[in-house]
Amino acid sequence: MPICTCTPARGTLTAAAEARLAADITRIHADINKVPPTYVDVVFSELPQDSVFVGGRPGTPLLVSGWARRGHPQTETTRLALERSAAASRIAGVPQDRVMVVIQDSPARSAVEAGRVLPDPGEEAEGLDG
Repeated sequence: MPICTCTPARGTLTAAAEARLAADITRIHADINKVPPTYVDVVFSELPQDSVFVGGRPGTPLLVSGWARRGHPQTETTRLALERSAAASRIAGVPQDRVMVVIQDSPARSAVEAGRVLPDPGEEAEGLDG
């Protein structure tokens, strides 16, 4: 259900670091939003070093953006962003001032996975409806 895209400048993360970060993002999301880990998708999309800028100058930030179903308490979404930021910094060896995490949300019913409309938060036990 949730999708998280990590966008580093090329060469920032090794394959092993990507695997560790994907595992941590999955664990964090599953723990905070109380969903099975299999619900969490993590994608890495590297950009060439010369196409990443911070403040109008070349930079090497690690951008972590994600989507989640609307309806989770704001305190949990803020915690999710903070924990993702800490994990990204720790695993990538990137200072926290170079990590940006953004979590966007929309109604669950605005998303379809495996051909089925997603349930609202807390209604996962009822299964995905068609």
